[in-house]
Amino acid sequence: MLAAREEAIIQNVNRLLAEKGFDAMTVDEVAAAVGIAKASLYKHFPSKEDLAAAAMVRVMRRAQQFLASVDPALPMLDKLKSAVRWTLQVRLAGQMPSLPSQNSSLRAALMSSRDYRDALTGIGEQLGEWIEAGQREGAVDPKLPSAAVLYTLYARACDPVVEFLKAAGQHTDEQIVDLVLSTCFDGLSAR
Repeated sequence: MLAAREEAIIQNVNRLLAEKGFDAMTVDEVAAAVGIAKASLYKHFPSKEDLAAAAMVRVMRRAQQFLASVDPALPMLDKLKSAVRWTLQVRLAGQMPSLPSQNSSLRAALMSSRDYRDALTGIGEQLGEWIEAGQREGAVDPKLPSAAVLYTLYARACDPVVEFLKAAGQHTDEQIVDLVLSTCFDGLSAR
């Protein structure tokens, strides 16, 4: 019962974070969405930051599972594109928490979570291997520091262009994914 309740809490936190973002989400909303008292919620997660950290750990675990499922025979650039495509699809499906980049209490909660740190490290190492292999293959510019490429890929997970294009209503989700992938991997220069 405890595990089922925590699962329901995390699912609702993830949804609310995707819809509203960290700053606008309230603990009261989470409790109401789950159908429990706020005091009961605090028995599972002592703070709003801990709720967000639990949602991020879940997404990071899903990302690790996805990366492990990528066909090893794919060219490295296609592996990187598939990782960004997955992230964008999860985001457009409302399953990616929207967290502020500058919030010291949230950052502290995330960095104190061993599960989060381990998942982040594992994802970074996997993508880093693909980036460096792509550079050796000549598919990724070898003059770019691999960390810059990695952070550029991470940035797609919170790129506001996704919401702007979605709100405009002129493109399907898949078209939005293709547009963001094109600007990320092909650049803006006319071919």
